Amino acid sequence: MSSAHTTRFCLIRHGETDWNGEKRIQGHIDIDLNAAGEAQARAVGQGLAGHSFAAAYSSDLLRAWRTARIATADRGLAVSPAPTFRERHFGVLQGVTSQEARVQYPDVFRHHHARTPDYDYENGESLIVFAARVTAGLEALAVRHRGQSVLIFTHGGVLDVVHRAATGQALDAPRDFTLPNAAFNWVEHGTNGWRLISWADCGHLNRALDEVLE
Repeated sequence: MSSAHTTRFCLIRHGETDWNGEKRIQGHIDIDLNAAGEAQARAVGQGLAGHSFAAAYSSDLLRAWRTARIATADRGLAVSPAPTFRERHFGVLQGVTSQEARVQYPDVFRHHHARTPDYDYENGESLIVFAARVTAGLEALAVRHRGQSVLIFTHGGVLDVVHRAATGQALDAPRDFTLPNAAFNWVEHGTNGWRLISWADCGHLNRALDEVLE
């Protein structure tokens, strides 16, 4: 249980989509779950048995929203749409695979691979702007639900920001942690800021693809 001054978050990346399997950059493009993703969402629901949450939120993009609705269908827990926790907007790279991006947009992909903090993909979001959006949204929920536990369905890029906030890792540092579909990721926010509790728990899953685009 969270203390009176601490908010605990369970953040879950959406279930698998066909574009995840193709390593195709989704960003704000609205892609639905595939059959494996739907099965993962059901497994999330089973894995949440025994946990209690004061509130649940989800990115309004279909892949996260459907994961949330399937996972909470038997829990009597209302899910509120939260556009703040949408995936990052990847600008001109949205809709292409990593390999296609290397060929079609070599300069853009170079910034993408380097995690250049202030680069916005020509018409998307810079990492700095994206991280500010995510952390501001989480901190607002930490105040609103102080002393409670909160469930959030979101995306790999959002989880990347959360892990770095909880561990103090720089935004442009190479990622050395995994972001599997439908895994459980627990962090808390209290008087001393963010703290990582546990990460990438896939014990309830048979299959989970890592987020390979960050």
